[in-house]
Amino acid sequence: METNQPKVKAAILGATGMVGQRFVQLLSNHPWFEISALTGSDRSAGRKYSDACYWRQEGNMPDAVRDMQVLPAVPPVNAGVVFSALPADIARDIEPEFARAGYIVCSNSSAYRYEEDIPVMIPEINAEHLALLDEQKKKRGWDGLIITSPNCTTSGAVFPLKVLNETFRIEKVFLVSMQAVSGAGYPGLPYLAIADNVVPLIEGEEKKLELEPRLLLGKMNGKERISAPMTISAQANRVAVSDGHTICLSVKLAKSASLEEVKAALISYAWPDEIKRLPSAPQQPLVYREEADRPQPRLDRNAGSGMAISIGRLRPCPILDFRLVAVVHNTLRGAASGSVLNAELLKAKGYFG
Repeated sequence: METNQPKVKAAILGATGMVGQRFVQLLSNHPWFEISALTGSDRSAGRKYSDACYWRQEGNMPDAVRDMQVLPAVPPVNAGVVFSALPADIARDIEPEFARAGYIVCSNSSAYRYEEDIPVMIPEINAEHLALLDEQKKKRGWDGLIITSPNCTTSGAVFPLKVLNETFRIEKVFLVSMQAVSGAGYPGLPYLAIADNVVPLIEGEEKKLELEPRLLLGKMNGKERISAPMTISAQANRVAVSDGHTICLSVKLAKSASLEEVKAALISYAWPDEIKRLPSAPQQPLVYREEADRPQPRLDRNAGSGMAISIGRLRPCPILDFRLVAVVHNTLRGAASGSVLNAELLKAKGYFG
């Protein structure tokens, strides 16, 4: 895919936070994008990035951004694409300002995920939902656009659900998540709250897990997105794991299938070649583990450079039809890397002119 065009200048909103730092890390040597602007809170604006940001990612802060001045999170900025790592309550006001001003906003926030004209996107899953963008611009009068990424746990669950829904059609899903503390942002949970413990509540999470897969697996009817007609029941738990969300799925299929047929579908599903050619995309986005005790977050979260979903423990379910376990790297595929992949899809489709 295209390599000879000039790099697109990229701004990062909320660049000093954990997800913002992931964006800095991922974009510092990206073949299609280059960091041109970093924004932060009023406390950070006007300071050098190295002074405003306490670097908490592995390795060192990239030299190219150390002396960049942190800007207020308002347009204009010197960029063609804006990556948003803002909290939802702040993103709600700021992201539309950039879209109105003509910027392409690739958001990791939940602020606009559920709007009928804004795609919630994973390129391998629902690239056809880019058709919503024309309606978005027309309806809102924006010169730019907003495209969102799903919740980090949804990003892991939806890959096996995509295969099973396309092949056999899913009627019901029971989903239980065991989510890493990094999903709560830095510093996560207090030690005495999470050590030797499981916290069976993540505010707002279960509602997201019951809605977002249906949006991602929905079909386009002309210019309208129709949610997938399945029922999902979710329970979300925070566990003492640093990175990597584990998801237990039980599914009821509309079409009768044997265990061998379900396994074959999960292993051999033909993911779109167009997406595999994007720089951040894994060649095999769904990795089937044969071992009896896999996947595990510590062993499998970095599959495909953190962009592949590992699944295993496929077996019959005595209540529904089949059950399995999935692991996703929540701060890569489930956060910053997912938004970068969305931007790569937009560039490949010509949205950057």
